[in-house]
Amino acid sequence: MRNIYLFIRNNLEVSFWILAIILLAFSNPHEKHYSLCLFDQMGFPYCPGCGIGHSISYFFHGKISASFQAHPLGMIATLIILYRIFQLTILKKTNPYKISNYG
Repeated sequence: MRNIYLFIRNNLEVSFWILAIILLAFSNPHEKHYSLCLFDQMGFPYCPGCGIGHSISYFFHGKISASFQAHPLGMIATLIILYRIFQLTILKKTNPYKISNYG
């Protein structure tokens, strides 16, 4: 039972990021979709993070200007997420004690 707990704890974050990137890469950025944004759900007209999912999706579809228009930080967020996946998979395998969850 402890081994299962350790496996889930050690792989939950990387599984989440990989799934998120795959879903955004294959989603259609032109379609209106359900938003998980709390500001949107509460009726606020503006949220500083809204559009970042569309921006990442446009970036994966090769539409750089549309990506920047949807959210200026979308491409940077994509690179940060990909680097975090790299950290959690490749770097952790080479030195499992160097990478921590906090930096």
